[in-house]
Amino acid sequence: MKPNFAAMTRKELRAYLLAHRNDEEAFFAYVDRSEVEANWIELPSVESVEGLQQFPEFLKKIDPETK
Repeated sequence: MKPNFAAMTRKELRAYLLAHRNDEEAFFAYVDRSEVEANWIELPSVESVEGLQQFPEFLKKIDPETK
């Protein structure tokens, strides 16, 4: 019997997926959930690591201690 993926949190679904790596239904449920719940930040391409300094909201996302 398959678990109810819709009732799982994204964290629970991820844990299930890691334990059942061949479960395609779980994989697609996780991908769908990630797209819905994600808070993506879209950035134009940058030429260098220093170019990231122009995007403080991105730096705060990956390192909340960034000022």
